Amino acid sequence: MARPREFDEQQALIKAMELFWHKGYEATSISDLTEAMGIQRPSLYGTFGGKEELFQAAIRKYAELSLAYIRGKLGQPTSAREAIRRYLIGITSAEGGRRPEWGCLCVNAMTELAPHHSNLASFTAEFQRNITAILKETIEAGIRQGELSSKLNAASIAAALSIAAVGLAVTMKGRPDHAEIGQAIDQMVHLLD
Repeated sequence: MARPREFDEQQALIKAMELFWHKGYEATSISDLTEAMGIQRPSLYGTFGGKEELFQAAIRKYAELSLAYIRGKLGQPTSAREAIRRYLIGITSAEGGRRPEWGCLCVNAMTELAPHHSNLASFTAEFQRNITAILKETIEAGIRQGELSSKLNAASIAAALSIAAVGLAVTMKGRPDHAEIGQAIDQMVHLLD
């Protein structure tokens, strides 16, 4: 008979996600993971498989949480322009315990691993398409409500903002000057003019 798990699988996955997010895939060892997750190697392998499978589970969890966060930011009852501004500022702020200096786990994987792992390249591309779709919905709502010009190409602007958000997440890893970041966000929002 199998022994019952002596740890919370979701809590352990969140700990692994945070470690991969902070250190990156290559720099994270199995020992780092077992220590952070509070489990032994056999439990890690038995529950999650190896490091690669654990990373895949962690990045899926991150994407799920991140997309929910983005939907929340962009879905609040406010103007489309203000919702997008808040979303972009959210990438740069430490609100709610966020760590902007860690960047975005999906973007980090896009730069560290996607060039060499086609499955991660597909996953991170899908993640960015989802962000673009959420932005497009927000822009289209702004157009329907008359806040934004009907001449705007919602799909193109959403794609540009999504690409800008990726660049913003990467930039935050370098702990940039916040005044410059604020000015850049203002320019990103001007795409809605």
